[in-house]
Amino acid sequence: MKKGKVLHSFEEAIADIQDGSTLAVGGFGLCGIPEKAILTLCDKGVKDLTVVSNNCGVDDWGLGLLLANKQIKKMVSSYVGENKIFEQQFLSGELEVELVPQGTLAERLRAGGAGIPGFYTATGVGTPIAEGKEHKEFDGRTYILERGIVADFALVKAWKADPLGNLVFRKTARNFNPLAAMAGKITIVEAEEIVEVGELHPDEIHTPGIYVQRVLLGTNYEKRIERRTVIQA
Repeated sequence: MKKGKVLHSFEEAIADIQDGSTLAVGGFGLCGIPEKAILTLCDKGVKDLTVVSNNCGVDDWGLGLLLANKQIKKMVSSYVGENKIFEQQFLSGELEVELVPQGTLAERLRAGGAGIPGFYTATGVGTPIAEGKEHKEFDGRTYILERGIVADFALVKAWKADPLGNLVFRKTARNFNPLAAMAGKITIVEAEEIVEVGELHPDEIHTPGIYVQRVLLGTNYEKRIERRTVIQA
């Protein structure tokens, strides 16, 4: 039973994510991650996943749970420093890793969502990142060709959504979520609040519903703090 794009079961929402799927996952560290969808994927047990995300959570939360279950075959990320399981699986050869500069990763997702197959950037020229990639000179400067990313599915966390899939993100939890939403052939969004059509002012919508296929209401989010920093008085 659904209203517009709204589903009432995470199991139903991810039912067609199969072994070998490619996922674009929003979040930065543990901020703005699609907690409920990740937990449901853990229960489903799909494996050999390729996951495109800025990082891979921590050992016991977020995408780190999928790593611990050995459900991820390849990570496409810009940062991997908070996850010991990630390090162990990479060094043992169990996990394939493609490291991508953070801005390049953001643009690859955006480009894929915009239907742009590739773009040139100076980031990474002269480093191992550039190995095997086409080089081209523009106005006396060398650039490398980077490919846009299109994922089979995107998992996204929003603050507010409406039944048409229009999304609003909250502050820093916005991060990679709009980009992941663009890059998924099927985009699955979990939101803290689902409002009626027309309640979201057009100027506050960050991601229009054209990019979204499935919307779910998530509750009781843990919103863990990845690294707590305090100032001693």
